[in-house]
Amino acid sequence: MTEMVTDHTTQWLASADLRPTRQRMTLATLLVGDGKNRHVTAESLYDAASKAGEKVSLATVYNTLKAFCDAGLMREITVDGSKSYFDTNISDHPHFFWEDDHTLTDAASEQLEIARLPDAPEGAEIASVDVVIRLRRT
Repeated sequence: MTEMVTDHTTQWLASADLRPTRQRMTLATLLVGDGKNRHVTAESLYDAASKAGEKVSLATVYNTLKAFCDAGLMREITVDGSKSYFDTNISDHPHFFWEDDHTLTDAASEQLEIARLPDAPEGAEIASVDVVIRLRRT
């Protein structure tokens, strides 16, 4: 790891008061070390770690992604109620889900207009709205 990548990764974890354990540093570096946002699944992050020669279990990847989400560093986006994607861009924005290769990408926020949401049921409030637009290549 270069010093700049290590500094960026350490700062990212520190911004959420997360201790920089070896596993967290390894996974955080793969996620944000280069300063770019990513959409990953636990499996794709596990594969990336394995290819980088890092020893980390799939269970550790799941637990670490959950810790990053709980700390507000990432957002979990669920597609089809069964497949979770993890996004390092925590701003409110819509997503494209590419059905042919099962990938998630950002969609332009400024092009999305939601004129009205239904009223929340009695005793509830809307916490967030996730927009996932499913695409097929033609």
